[in-house]
Amino acid sequence: MEYVIETENICRFFGEDDLRAAALDDVSIQIKPGEFSAVIGPSGSGKTTFLQLVGGLDNPTSGKILLSGMNIAEMTNRELSDFRRDHIGFIFQSYNLIPVLSAEENIEYIMLLQDIPASKRHERVREMLFLVGLEGLGDRRPAQLSGGQQQRVAVARAMASGPDIILADEPTANLDSATGASLLDIMRRLNEEQNMTFVFSTHDRNIMDRARRLIHLHDGKIESDEIK
Repeated sequence: MEYVIETENICRFFGEDDLRAAALDDVSIQIKPGEFSAVIGPSGSGKTTFLQLVGGLDNPTSGKILLSGMNIAEMTNRELSDFRRDHIGFIFQSYNLIPVLSAEENIEYIMLLQDIPASKRHERVREMLFLVGLEGLGDRRPAQLSGGQQQRVAVARAMASGPDIILADEPTANLDSATGASLLDIMRRLNEEQNMTFVFSTHDRNIMDRARRLIHLHDGKIESDEIK
């Protein structure tokens, strides 16, 4: 597989006629497996819209999106839901953990939906808790964890099933700079060791400094695309 993400001239417009506004305008990007990339730009530049489209959470007004070689526009709702479950990990600014589940259960949840055997699920959960530095805290619910610990659970959950792509929308926005930097170092290490593809949407200088590629959006268009 040459590209894990490939967009061809995607546009996303909101509103109609004189009120029509372009969140994305003719954006073509190719991302290879194992990249650690950041989509950057000011508020309203289209960063979050891009991640939502690539994650199959929204549909482009025009253009094509290929994920792992599959055209997601041609999928049924059920096929797209299954594809997201099996191939994409999401990390959100607001963590989006299930409050009634423990850290272990939150991490395990996607694998449970995938019908992965219990022994493999539990082994993977233990491995992920160790990798994100949460050994011994697996039985705690989100309300019993700090913000940084909750986001580590979210990172572990996103990576537990070994997805092709991990999409992270402002993952450090609610964290202090030291906690955010520590979490990013974990993600960078996992990217290097397990070749997982990360795409961030961010304003955070810590992420920009660690990313190997910076895709700069402005008014819905690509202003620059820099590989370090």
